[in-house]
Amino acid sequence: MRLLFLGDVVGRPGRIALTERLPQLRARWGLDCVVVNGENAAAGYGITEAICQEILDAGADAVTLGNHSWDQREALVFIERQPRLVRPANYPPGTPGRGAAMVETDKGQRVLVVNAMGRVEMEPLDCPFRAVEEAIGQAPLREVVDAIVLDIHAEATSEKQAFGWNFDGRVSLTVGTHTHVPTADTRILPGGSAFQTDAGMCGDYHSVIGFDRHEPVRRLIQKTPLQRWEAASGKGTLCGVAVETDDRTGLAIKVSPVRIGPGLVEHWPAFWEA
Repeated sequence: MRLLFLGDVVGRPGRIALTERLPQLRARWGLDCVVVNGENAAAGYGITEAICQEILDAGADAVTLGNHSWDQREALVFIERQPRLVRPANYPPGTPGRGAAMVETDKGQRVLVVNAMGRVEMEPLDCPFRAVEEAIGQAPLREVVDAIVLDIHAEATSEKQAFGWNFDGRVSLTVGTHTHVPTADTRILPGGSAFQTDAGMCGDYHSVIGFDRHEPVRRLIQKTPLQRWEAASGKGTLCGVAVETDDRTGLAIKVSPVRIGPGLVEHWPAFWEA
């Protein structure tokens, strides 16, 4: 199976890059399933129903969230009627929405998409490890589903790497989101799970993590807030992880970072470009 995960979509530049490129990539690479983190898609703060649908229409099969899940209050309502929008599974019981979603590919294969949020330097939610254990325990790899994609939305690289090791051999891909900077540790762990500490963002990299750089720089120097951070407005770059799995095991056999667009050194998955 061919899987593509794309990191946090930040504002209009990220949405434009996604809607312009993803349909072509889906056809060119013969992708079976695409998962996109959309928690910053609405001008950098949360997601609206219209933007969620825009991402799905562009070729995403599921959209994951994170600590900005409820910045747009409408998300508390429409998430209940959008089964492909996934918020962190370790929100307390009674939180609207779901922490995992089952996606069926055109070939009839089943992909479980799980979202969890870390607790280091983040909100003190329920234990993310236990939440993921419960989600994948209800739909184990090979027994119930053909692939599992785990988005761990966390600040600390150590926490995201701990997730990779803990679930190695039980998921197809563990990938971190939230910090908006792609890491250089893309690999397949010994148990067969693909891993990257952070997927990076889909957004304008001539910025500070996708936001116009002037206010963050000024605030760090002068230590006083002046205005709200605004999403940057330049051209967007797509960043994420491409994975090919073994249909018998659901584990990864190939993995590559994906960086397409201005602002970063581009990287395409060579195994799909022949």
